[in-house]
Amino acid sequence: METRKRRLSQIGIAAGLSIMAIMLMIAPAIATRGQQPQQGQPGQLQIPVTPPYESPKAEPRVITPSAAPGAAPSDATILFDGSNLSGWRSVRFGGDARWEVRDGYMQVKPGTGDIASKFEFGDCQLHIEWSTPSVVKGQGQGRGNSGIFLMEQYEVQVLDSYNNKTYFHGQAGSIYKQYAPLVNASRKPGEWQTYDIIFSAPEFDEIGKPTKRARITVIHNGILIQNNVEIHGNTWNDRAPLYTAHGPKGALKLQDHGDLVRYRNIWVRSL
Repeated sequence: METRKRRLSQIGIAAGLSIMAIMLMIAPAIATRGQQPQQGQPGQLQIPVTPPYESPKAEPRVITPSAAPGAAPSDATILFDGSNLSGWRSVRFGGDARWEVRDGYMQVKPGTGDIASKFEFGDCQLHIEWSTPSVVKGQGQGRGNSGIFLMEQYEVQVLDSYNNKTYFHGQAGSIYKQYAPLVNASRKPGEWQTYDIIFSAPEFDEIGKPTKRARITVIHNGILIQNNVEIHGNTWNDRAPLYTAHGPKGALKLQDHGDLVRYRNIWVRSL
């Protein structure tokens, strides 16, 4: 009986000591509850004086979205509205663009060369609609071929890629000879298709070395096919890509590849 009492007493003492230890541990927290921790005190929570990002300093400006899908919003620059080519020039000959305009679209006139917009821009959101000939002729790269060149340097391929095999980084929606599209979202020949493009222009230092590479996102017929990919340089067809220094803004160039490709509803928002 005496031994049992002694054991109970020892257990009580141990329990009491444990409770005292716990109270000593939590006492500082209880004492400082509701108080702002001071910076630099060991063992206390360090709260940054300022957040690791800057708060917006200006309210976003208001623009008016288009009433119809694909139409230009209020802050867009219209590059082609279907009426004429007054906003375009001939790359080969200089002067006015020599492609044909009819029924609200422009069409490549083979042999007259590429055309380029007179308006120049850098970072942008671009909308453009295109169609390849409804009568199918040729195969691979010889079927409904054209191209959309941002800053006249960086090509998003235009091609009839509906049941038409070619090298993967040369089909519709490719960043030519650099990236194949994530998927083939092509419509049938003769049907109108859309590209919605987000482009970030490259930057160069004073000796022409690129300090920031171009990046591009492409949505083809409402489907993401290029996801913010980094462009490696000029999209040449016969050599490796290489950056050549140019200004912060450039024209949009459309390619004459000899096929009767059509374009309409072209607008751009500078970002």
